[in-house]
Amino acid sequence: MDYAVPAEIRTLLEEIDTFVAREIEPLEAEHPEFFDERREYARTDWEHGGVPREEWEALLGEMRRRADEAGLYRYALPEELGGRDGSNLAMAFVREHLAERGPGLHNVLQQEASIVGNFPIALAIHRFGSDEQRAMLEGIITRETPVAFGLTEPDHGSDATWMDTTAEKEGDEWVIDGAKRWNSGMHAATHDLVFARTSGDDGDREGITGFLVPTEAPGLEVEYFHWTFNMPTDHAEVDLDGVRVPDSAVVGEVGQGLGLARAFLYENRIRQAAASLGAAQFCIDEAVAYARERETWGEPLASRQAIQFPLAELHTEAAMLRELVRKTAWRLDREGQFSGADRVSMVNYYANDLVCRAADRAIQVHGGMGYSRAKPFEHVYRHHRRYRITEGAEEIQKRRVAGHLFGYLGDD
Repeated sequence: MDYAVPAEIRTLLEEIDTFVAREIEPLEAEHPEFFDERREYARTDWEHGGVPREEWEALLGEMRRRADEAGLYRYALPEELGGRDGSNLAMAFVREHLAERGPGLHNVLQQEASIVGNFPIALAIHRFGSDEQRAMLEGIITRETPVAFGLTEPDHGSDATWMDTTAEKEGDEWVIDGAKRWNSGMHAATHDLVFARTSGDDGDREGITGFLVPTEAPGLEVEYFHWTFNMPTDHAEVDLDGVRVPDSAVVGEVGQGLGLARAFLYENRIRQAAASLGAAQFCIDEAVAYARERETWGEPLASRQAIQFPLAELHTEAAMLRELVRKTAWRLDREGQFSGADRVSMVNYYANDLVCRAADRAIQVHGGMGYSRAKPFEHVYRHHRRYRITEGAEEIQKRRVAGHLFGYLGDD
């Protein structure tokens, strides 16, 4: 195997750095309140449910617009959607690289907004949607018509096949009843990708269907937004009471919605692992740099074995994880999106745990300043802590690894 970074990926990373220096860093400098110790306060509309402020959303929109104009924003999308057919391997490099730069407008943690976009819903609709639904893709990509994602429920998270939300066919319409929790993106969405059981019993993998539901549909109501460890929030509690949608709202095949949800989650997991790896390396590097310059009792802090060994261990873990992330991404490109499921789970749960430990260690090495908001480590920790729960809790990822290890699961 050739372990060299492909020339085209090196060129891409240089292109990204040049664009950030030219377009994004000056734009960020014009709005310091969103990036210094005031960041969560400035970004959050505390009087209206804790959702993002309009001014903050407008800044993210300008970042996306500039990135799109530069040909970077849609990099991972297929050419027919204006993209460059970015591979999983290239996106693993990109996600790690952006996160390793540290938090900033180039790669906003809380809202997963980046100069190189991640488009799991757009790609899912491009793959499974009807011609009518695919006509919405440009608006989904540019966020003129954003789509939220409604899978989790008040009583069901990881056990999605035990879904309580139902949809029953009445003539040429479907009537949806139920509730969704952590319904991400509802503060701005024009549509919600809602999953509901249309046939079968609790625990059946088949019988769940995805519906593209207008957020203005009668009976769909946002009860409130959950305030989270990292703010602002876009995670809504949604009630669905007799919501009627036409047959054309079905995304993909009736009863096959779990495959649609799985495509969304798989698209994110390998890239999230790379992002967590990059953020972990950022924390490690910052702690090392500080330890070298900080003196205690007349000697550099870096000379203390108590400082060296924990960081050496984290740095070693990051190096090993990096190889597995890239090999897994390389395999996905060659064998298909759902290949190597156990490896995807490995890198996902391990990376999300690693970044939390690295952020905590960076706080400790920096002492009181590390605990302050003058440093970004608390922000990194609060954001990445969520990924040990969302899009497949770490216990579910370990369960999948164990299933492959002990022969209970196939390679899917």
